[in-house]
Amino acid sequence: MFDYETIRLIWWVFIGVVGIAFALTEGFDFGVGTLLPFIGKTDVERRVIINTVGATWEGNQVWLVLLGGAIFAIWPAVYATLFSGLYAAMLLVLFSLFFRPAAFDYRSKIEDPRWRNSWDWSLFIGSSLPPVLLGVLVGNLILGLPFHFDQDLRSFYDGSFWGLLSPFALLCGVTGLLLTTFHGALFLKWRSEGVIHDRAVNTVNALGPMLLVALTLATLWVFLGIDRPEITQMAATDAPSNPLHKTVIAQGASWLQHFMTYPWMWLAPLTGFVGIGLAWLLGRGESRMGAFVLSSLGVVGVALTVGFGLFPFLLISSTAPGSSLTLWDGTSSHNTLLLGFWITIIFLPIVLLYTRFVYRVMWGSVTEAAVLKDSHTLY
Repeated sequence: MFDYETIRLIWWVFIGVVGIAFALTEGFDFGVGTLLPFIGKTDVERRVIINTVGATWEGNQVWLVLLGGAIFAIWPAVYATLFSGLYAAMLLVLFSLFFRPAAFDYRSKIEDPRWRNSWDWSLFIGSSLPPVLLGVLVGNLILGLPFHFDQDLRSFYDGSFWGLLSPFALLCGVTGLLLTTFHGALFLKWRSEGVIHDRAVNTVNALGPMLLVALTLATLWVFLGIDRPEITQMAATDAPSNPLHKTVIAQGASWLQHFMTYPWMWLAPLTGFVGIGLAWLLGRGESRMGAFVLSSLGVVGVALTVGFGLFPFLLISSTAPGSSLTLWDGTSSHNTLLLGFWITIIFLPIVLLYTRFVYRVMWGSVTEAAVLKDSHTLY
């Protein structure tokens, strides 16, 4: 039905959609968890905050599992390079995520302030560290990672964990934390009442300018200070995958020139900045749904900016540009992509419809009275 070139592009879109779904849903989960020890002053207030995401956090985290599985099946070379070369960093993300289910499930088992406070800070660690690490990963995807393939297409990673912590990557990590925390504060504002609602508004008011400044600095750094490799010769886009069948120069057109070549791509950063800016302005007032929707548009805009900027690269090699992986030479076989396509066409709509159903059923403000009334069934 689809030729190899077309199905490769379709899967780039599919995996992008899954990544955006993860950023949107797990993004506000991370933000709420990060804000828990600071906005919640009493045990009941913290229980209210936890229960704003209590019914959906597990489903939101599944998007990350789905993203990893999709990369494994569709972009095996990307999966192998990332998860072997960045083994320590990936384990750190995984171990930090371990805190979340334990904190959600065990926090309210014992009515001891020390016990509950310990799990609150565990949830904070499990919610704040992953956005920082994933932001650092995004920064290194833009800068390029030190890897290469030999003639047998074996991947070799030439860097270290500490080499990932460049100033630009750290800026991306801080931006990732600010973005999820801002997004979570707007979600918390929408789903809470009273003093928690007021504190969420104050948080939105404080974080908005910091996030916009961080995004501006990161954007200017990319456009003016980072070289983008350029493919000068490549095999046909419907040829079997082999990352060595192309020629890449390390210093090609700049990231700014890349966007100027495709003017429609400017819609992505425009959506990101306008969405977050308007979300901040509306979030300072009484707007609930509108501010959160605009924040969601901002998150989508940021994600699309990264995706469009990298296209057609999936992984850029900083030490051997010719080993860089693109969506034309880093995918599985044609038959594998077609089989995965039909599985996705059947099951992804079911997942999306079920997710919509769950949010509709579980929606509404979470109050202290509701938590105290259902003390044994809620977190």
